[in-house]
Amino acid sequence: MPHQAFRPCWTARCTCLKNTPTTLRAEKNYVPDTVEFRTKPQIGLELIDRALANGIRVAAWTFDEFYGHDGKFLDALQERQQTFVAEVPVIFRGWMEKPRVLRSRPKQRRKRGRAKRYPRIARGRPSSEVRNLLRYSPVFREQAWQRYRIKDTDKGPLVWEVKHGMFWRKGQNGLPGRRHCLIVARNVLTGEVKYFVSNRVPGEPGITLRWLLSVAFGRWPVESCFREAKEELGMDHYEARGWRCVHRHFYVTQLSQLFCARMRQEYDHPPDQQHNRLTVEQVRSAMDTWMQAADLKPSLRRQRYEQELSKQRYYQNRNRQARTSHTKTRVKRLAALGINVDIIKSCTDRYPR
Repeated sequence: MPHQAFRPCWTARCTCLKNTPTTLRAEKNYVPDTVEFRTKPQIGLELIDRALANGIRVAAWTFDEFYGHDGKFLDALQERQQTFVAEVPVIFRGWMEKPRVLRSRPKQRRKRGRAKRYPRIARGRPSSEVRNLLRYSPVFREQAWQRYRIKDTDKGPLVWEVKHGMFWRKGQNGLPGRRHCLIVARNVLTGEVKYFVSNRVPGEPGITLRWLLSVAFGRWPVESCFREAKEELGMDHYEARGWRCVHRHFYVTQLSQLFCARMRQEYDHPPDQQHNRLTVEQVRSAMDTWMQAADLKPSLRRQRYEQELSKQRYYQNRNRQARTSHTKTRVKRLAALGINVDIIKSCTDRYPR
């Protein structure tokens, strides 16, 4: 549903509240006393707990470096026995070899200075940032880059070079936790470097490096979902300030997106015509046309339908041509680097194990 449909309601609401006392207007827009300030990781944990309580089981959670940098968030997922593949910033700290932890205090000696606390890391084994581990750690320096075809995009295959190794991340108390896997990925065309940390290690039952990579780079559908909701369905196009008004707007937007997704799933092209797949944008445009032409005469209504169908066919053909051109260009650039996308390791399977 286009966002313009919500504006008359807001205008009428403003008109009704112009002559309303300030106290009443405040009551309309109040934030409930039960709502407390929470950070994004805290909100995320609450959503995860709600999903688990409803019987939803997730193979692995993945998120960007804002959440990956929060050690408490990672510890909470580990306490819930949840698998995660977290993107972490370059300043994320840890060890490539598990350091020795001093648990008991040695004999008392008379010396100046503050008494040391225990448990603590043995002397000479400080944690390091992951960017320094990539540069100086023997585990990565002696390891060759492995090329993976991560996924196929509208602009062609996406190829990254990967290194990985055992990793012990620095906990909230400065001590190492359980064994993790540190994955370093580098884009072969742009040189962009990403760091991922997972609490599951390749070699464990059902865990492979290909599967961890497919999870780590699997956030794009989520980002695309938010883009569709904001740009096509008006999730961020609102003028309401009230607590309930904002929530109602979000609910209607999400219902509209669910409806468009269901219509796309029902009327999408067969698998052998994936290049002409429907998009949520096209479904939204078609629904707008249907609602605008609902009260017109049958001849005018059919004319509007034919115009919309012609427009969608035009954009589908143009998008297909653009995808083909971008794919050829990228494959040619990769071939110039000596990379054959058809023979390197691939994560493009739906569930690569």
